[in-house]
Amino acid sequence: MTDDSRPRAAVIVPTRELGEQVSKVFKLFTHATRLRVRTVLGGTSPEVAKKSLLGKFEVLVATPGRLTRLLDRGLVTFDDVRVLVFDEADQMLDQGFLPDAKHIVGECPEGRVMALFSATVSPTVQQLMTALFSGAEVVRTGGSHKTPPSLVTQNRKVIDGKRFPLLETVLADRVKGGTMIFTNTREQCDKLALELKENGYDCVIYRGEMDKVERRTNLRKFREGMIDLLVSTDVAARGLDVEHVGRVINYHLPKEMENYIHRVGRTARAGRKGLVINFVTERDKKLVEQLDGVRPRK
Repeated sequence: MTDDSRPRAAVIVPTRELGEQVSKVFKLFTHATRLRVRTVLGGTSPEVAKKSLLGKFEVLVATPGRLTRLLDRGLVTFDDVRVLVFDEADQMLDQGFLPDAKHIVGECPEGRVMALFSATVSPTVQQLMTALFSGAEVVRTGGSHKTPPSLVTQNRKVIDGKRFPLLETVLADRVKGGTMIFTNTREQCDKLALELKENGYDCVIYRGEMDKVERRTNLRKFREGMIDLLVSTDVAARGLDVEHVGRVINYHLPKEMENYIHRVGRTARAGRKGLVINFVTERDKKLVEQLDGVRPRK
């Protein structure tokens, strides 16, 4: 049997942007080896995906929906996969990933090594672990469910629902690096971005249900420092590694602590300093009371 389109390792990621990020990091480690890395990611055409799978390669980075369709069509074969990795599993499960996960695992031979990575273990992630990782060894980092020591947290009270004037006050204090501003819904994201632009602030948005090319372009502008403000929903809270994020603003605090951990994890990465500013109202009281529990003890 030919080795064409038969990877030995596969890394499954939730989004195209994260897939491109993982592939880029892979190449840093494999450029001096004979390992070849290919990608099949959502948001690209079927023709591009088919071309990417031509010939021999060892590592495949893929999004689940695109991958399962290619498996069904016989354009890629997993019968030689030795290592299967699910990255940012909690985000994929938010998108109903479990059926695709079972499908992908079923295409692999018995005895393959499996790994699952997740910053938080939600009930849905636990469901996946129970279904596919029976008897697995669970490894938790020492800082699990904690914010890093290099992160400074400030809570700012919103008076009479006036968030934007408070935001302007915060933005007047310049920080080194870019600022990510989080909202809870797509509507809030679009409304805030429009208000910022109407008041002279350059910004881009990053959220679900938007043109994938535009979202990718916006991320590139922010990543390269062309734009200092990125307004987003929780789509940007998980997995994305942008080195120069110096500040995270929770314009609307999330309801769940897990989402909060993911959001603030976009700054103060790899030992760097970072600042998170939370806009707090009475409805946020329950979450704010939990924040001391996620800060590392000094």
